[in-house]
Amino acid sequence: MLKAIIFDLDDTLLWDEKSVKAAFETTCQLVESMYGIRAEAFESKVRDIARAKYASYGTYSYTQMIGINPFEGLWAQFRDEGEEFGKLRELAPSYQHEVWTEALAAYGIEDGSFALKLAKAFPEARKANAFVYEETFEVLDKLHAQYPLMLLTNGSPDLQQTKLMLTPELKKYFEHILISGSFGRGKPDVTIFEHALNLLGLKREEAIMVGDNLHTDILGASRAGIRSIWVNHHGKKPDEVFPTFEITSLGELVSLIEEIG
Repeated sequence: MLKAIIFDLDDTLLWDEKSVKAAFETTCQLVESMYGIRAEAFESKVRDIARAKYASYGTYSYTQMIGINPFEGLWAQFRDEGEEFGKLRELAPSYQHEVWTEALAAYGIEDGSFALKLAKAFPEARKANAFVYEETFEVLDKLHAQYPLMLLTNGSPDLQQTKLMLTPELKKYFEHILISGSFGRGKPDVTIFEHALNLLGLKREEAIMVGDNLHTDILGASRAGIRSIWVNHHGKKPDEVFPTFEITSLGELVSLIEEIG
């Protein structure tokens, strides 16, 4: 019998992909206005440089385990406890500046002060563009009336709490908010799912995981013996990891939960 629902946050309830895209568009438009470089091309260059630089740091394996991506690194401050977060906090300002510096340099532009302006503009633009899916609150309203809800999200606690602060209406729906950076392991590690069940006081068959990522949300739930619902926004085909159920948008969730429950 279903007794609780566990939700992922990014690109399940919050439309993080759209927020990041809007932040890049706003920031790269400054470059187009200043130097005439097409914003779309510059964005692609910045993304490539950010991925490569992020992966070059000694902190990379930790960010992979906790689940913090290169674009989150472009606006995170990592005001979190722990040695690894201390390293990230120290790295963040230079990483954020150097990514934009190197992207400009790729176009033959040496302008450190403008790069610093871009490094500051991106976090501001990301905070100004906090999107949720159209169905998010309607779905949460209906399910919250029937089940305890839990939020299980990968990331820096400081950054994930910042996202929730930017969309303050979300927090009230959840009895528990579990963030990988606080726990010490991220999805798909089975231990964070087991901890989630312990917090809920439930057996694995009494909960279900709802998320958009096959390789974190769905794989982790599967390893823990928890049923899963994959929100497949982009019509992808499962590859090695298979959810218990699949929907194409959050709006389909309530009727599916009614069938399951």
